[in-house]
Parts: sequence; structure tokens; C-alpha cells
Amino acid sequence: MKDKYIQKAPVKSLCCAEDENEYSKVDTKRLKNESDNHEHGEDNEHDHSHPIKIFLPSIISLVLLLGAIFFDNVLKPEWFKGWVRILWYLLSYTPVGLPVLKEAGINIGKGEIFSEFFLMSIATIGAFAIGEYPEGVAVMLFYAIGEVFQNIAVKRAKSSIKSLLDQRPDEVTVLRNNLQQTVKAESVTIDEIIQLKPGEKLGLDGILLSDIASFNTAALTGESKPDTKAIGDTVLAGMINLNTVSQVKVTAIYADSKLSKILELVQNATSRKAPTELLIRKFAKIYTPIVVLLAIATCLLPYFFISDYQFSDWLYRSLVFLVISCPCALVISIPLGYFGGIGAASRNGILFKGSNFLDALASIQNLVMDKTGTMTEGVFKVQEVVFNPGFNQAEILKMVKALESHSSHPVATAIIGFVDSVSDEIFLQSVEEISGYGLKAEVDGKQLLVGNFKLMDKFAIVYDIDPKTIVYTVIAVAYDKEFIGYITIADRIKEDAQIAIDKLNLLGVKSTMLSGDKSTIVKFVAEKLGIQSAFGDLLPEDKVNKIKEIKSKGETVAFVGDGVNDAPVVALSDVGIAMGGLGSDATIETADVVIQDDKPSKIPMAINIGKQTRLIVWQNIILAFVVKGIVLILGAGGLATMWEAVFADVGVALLAILNSVRLQMKKFAIK
Repeated sequence: MKDKYIQKAPVKSLCCAEDENEYSKVDTKRLKNESDNHEHGEDNEHDHSHPIKIFLPSIISLVLLLGAIFFDNVLKPEWFKGWVRILWYLLSYTPVGLPVLKEAGINIGKGEIFSEFFLMSIATIGAFAIGEYPEGVAVMLFYAIGEVFQNIAVKRAKSSIKSLLDQRPDEVTVLRNNLQQTVKAESVTIDEIIQLKPGEKLGLDGILLSDIASFNTAALTGESKPDTKAIGDTVLAGMINLNTVSQVKVTAIYADSKLSKILELVQNATSRKAPTELLIRKFAKIYTPIVVLLAIATCLLPYFFISDYQFSDWLYRSLVFLVISCPCALVISIPLGYFGGIGAASRNGILFKGSNFLDALASIQNLVMDKTGTMTEGVFKVQEVVFNPGFNQAEILKMVKALESHSSHPVATAIIGFVDSVSDEIFLQSVEEISGYGLKAEVDGKQLLVGNFKLMDKFAIVYDIDPKTIVYTVIAVAYDKEFIGYITIADRIKEDAQIAIDKLNLLGVKSTMLSGDKSTIVKFVAEKLGIQSAFGDLLPEDKVNKIKEIKSKGETVAFVGDGVNDAPVVALSDVGIAMGGLGSDATIETADVVIQDDKPSKIPMAINIGKQTRLIVWQNIILAFVVKGIVLILGAGGLATMWEAVFADVGVALLAILNSVRLQMKKFAIK
């Protein structure tokens, strides 16, 4: 089985991080504080509320630097020389340089030498050492500005997801001793009754006690279309009551609500890294010390080969080399790209358990799907009852209903709803559910079988009809080892199922349907939708064998089902997708991707989001390597200055970040 449990790890330094679970390093202390605040339920919105304060050090540094450049190149006053000039540049360097120098020292104290702070520190200090004061300040200034933008982008990616999912109100109105009391949601216990006014958000999961109420479920499904609930229906935390005062009986404590689990799932999704992201992080840990050694070699080795060697000239080239080589563009923008993909998916009611599944879904070649509840509504209705003459149809149906009441399968629900209330109690003994076949029990010492025709074959029941000639789902009935007849049941194809298959075809993804339902109806649904391959009458182990057969051809496979009954197939597939995230807690635990609103059209949307995310990530990688490679060569040859180095580092990082943020803005509409 796939590992479905996620652990969060502490934040460490970027370039030398031992922790693969860290997804960004903009400011070690700032992110550490943010992480601590989050653990205590606090939101760090300080940076968003005070933009001037964030940029104040950079503004002070920029004003002082522009003044110095103006004095150097325009006014050229006599007093702006010597120690005055040096002091001025040092003052312009301090607001942006001091925090970086401090972080470099802290990291060195921890044994993490080769961080981006260390690279920037030695590059700018070296520039001052050889008298290149304006360039030394400029490098640190642009680096600081880039860090601020990176921090804002990362926070925005986090907050966009949190604002979508963290819809839990802190307080709720509880009825205690017939009095309304406003209390903390965490203090409410199971079976207490919450009163919900129009416009209020439900704080805990429960059962609706009022006759009828409409709710906005956007926080859970991404859909703002009102969902009408009746008395006894399940309602979930995060739903917004729309039109009437309602009462809800609590069924789960605050921490165990569906929304709490979804929120935790999405917030922890970044701990599962995509292979590309892991590769870049490992690359950065090896790459950074190599770059430092190459910079030293660039400075010193020419002494042995060049007759007119000048130390200051080659030191300058090595400093340019260091600035260019900082891997910030890669290590910041790539995780941000994946996080943007997770955010875009969550806004559309699609939950990814990690960025690795974004990558995996983008590469899917064959989408294998269940039929009932996935491509069909899973709401069955009895079409006809065909019993052999000589049997009391009403009595047999009562026994069938009594037996089906022991099953939660949609077919059982249809039969229970069809048969009138049982007036005389039916006493069942030795009730047994046979997986993939049906139900067995004893009534008055006689065997009662209700299931598919494979169940009849299993118990050697003789019947005189060919099940293949019946299109609908068939439930066979036998009593006292004699075949009674059958009940036909039909399911309806979901409205957007056709859109889903058409979109999959456009994306070049094969489609295969596997179902335990009878082959005739499985093929009927498949042909109507244009699904390329379809197999029915399958037991759970048959589905596993089919998946193995597809994978043996070298195809990557995603399986879409309920995430619980098909757990072996979900585990075997490259990506397990669960439909109906609102219906089962186990679904969220089992699947890699959860479609929260049951819409099959969200499946190609999820694949498309994965493809778009991967495209943006590789655009960032190629951009960073190409620009850095060109400027590195120019810098080593003395043709690039610190200004080009700043663009190769901070400029490319900002371009990559803006490209990643673009994914958060994109709309993935279903047409």
C-alpha cells in the first residue's frame, strides 16, 4: 500500500538543507516564526499589512546608493572622497547587508556553510575589498528586494489555500438547557445541538435536525451552487447556511471534522516532493560548494598561466561568478510552482496529497475507472421484477428487502426504497455478505440468496435465462435452493461524464472501465461515453489483475474509484483518485487525489493542472540554467560585470517566481 501518512519537518537552510520537506527558504528566522505561529493557530499576516515596512530597508539603501552614484558621476564634490565616500557606501549597504551577514554567521555556526547568505556575503564583501563599492551595494540591494518578493509570493501561495479551506468559525451557538450559548467550537461535544442562523458557517460536522435547509458548500467542493439538505442529512463544517434558522446535531468534535482533515491534508501536501523538486534540492547541496571551489580556482589558477595576472581583476571575476551561481531561482521558484498547482487544484475542489502526485498525474497514459458512483450517479432505481409463477412476490420481496438492509451498496438502497414497508418482521439467521457475489442468509431454516448470477453458480442454483441478454443490472434471487427470478435495476450516467471522456481524449489519455457490474451494462455505458476498453463481471482480484496487465505494457495508470472498496487497485496504480470526498473519511485517507464534488469532469482538469504545473517548473529550470550558464561563461572571461550577475541571479529568480505565480491566477474552466 502507498504510504498515506504525512509528517512535517522543521525548517533549515536552503542550499544545504538536510530536510527534504522544506519547500522554501526566503528568510530563515521569518519562516521559523511563521511556522511556530502556525502550530499555535496564529496567522502571520504582518508582511501583507505593512508593505512599506517590508521594503523600508531596501528603500533606505536605494536612496543612499543613488545619492552616492550621483555624487560619484555628476556633482563630483571634493568632500565625497576617501573615508567619507567609503562610509556613505557602507551606510547604504548596512540596511540590506546586515541581516544577510547575520544569517550567514548563524548558518556557519550550525555547520551549514554553503548557503545563499554565505555566497552573497563573500561576493559583496569582496567587491568592497577591491573598491567596487557601488556594485557591492547594488548586488546586496537587489538580492534583498528579490528576497522580499519571494517571501510575498510564498506567503500568497500559502494564504490562498488557507483562505479557501480554513473556513471553520472559532465560535458556535449551542443550545444548552433550551438556552442559546455562544461558545468556542473546540469545546462542543458530540450530540450537542448547534443553532445556525442564515449566513453563518457551520463549525462542526453533524446531522440536520431541521426539516430542510440550503447550504453553500464552496469551502469543501469549490462549487458555490446551493445544496439543499433535508432532515437527517449529513452537513459538514465550512458549509454556509443560506436561508433559514437551522439546527444541527454534532457528530464529530472540532479537530475531527471533515474540513479540519482537508485543511491539514492540503497544508501538509508540500511535504511530499515531486521527483524534479527533490532532484533540484540534492543538486543544490552538491552544486553550491563546487561553485565556491570554482570561484576560488577562477581567482587563483590564472596566476600560473597568465603573464600579466592581476589579482584584483581575477578576484572581481570570481565574485561575479559567485553572484551568478546562487541557485535561488531554482530552489525557490520550483517548490512555489508545485504549491501553485496544489492551490489551483484546491480552488476547483481537487485535493492533491503532494506535489509528487501532480507530476505523476501529468504523465498518466491510461485512466482506469470504476463505473458505479464514478461515471454514473450511483443512484439506482428498480425497473422491473421478474419472478417465476407460483411464488408469492410480495413475501419474497419482503425477505429480499430484509436481507438487503444488511448492505450499504447502492443496489441494496434501491431495492429497500422500492419495496413497501415490511409489516411482518422477517427473522434472518446466518447473514453473510460474499464479496463480489451478493448476500446469503437463512429464513425459517431455508437458504435465501440475493446477488448476481455468479452467486447462483457458486451455490449450484439452476436457472433457465441468459443474463447476457439483459442490459440492466440484474439481482438474482433464490430461495430454498430454487431460482425465484430477478430484479432489474438501472443507474443514470452523470451529466458531465461525456465531457470527462472527451477531455481525456483531447489530452491523449486512454480510458478503461473496470466494474463488478454485469458486462452488458458496463459495455453499454462505455460505448455511450466513448470509453476505449470496458470489462464487467469483475471481482476485486480481477480488477487487480487487469491493472497489472495494463502496467505490464509499460503504461502509467491512474485508477478512479471510491477509494475504499477498491483499496488494492488504488494501491497498485501510479495515482489513486477518489470520487466523492464528502462521503467518506476513509476516502481522504486512501486516495492520492480527492475529487470532492463527485464530478468526473474534474479528472481531466486535475491532469491538465498537473501538466501545466510541470510545464511551468521546467520553464523555470531551463530559464535559470540557460541565463546563468551564459553569464557564467561571460563572467569567467571578464565580459560580464556585477550588474549582469545581479540579473542572472535576482532577475532570473524574480522572472521564475512571476512565472510560478501565474499558475495561481490561471482559471481551469470546464467547457
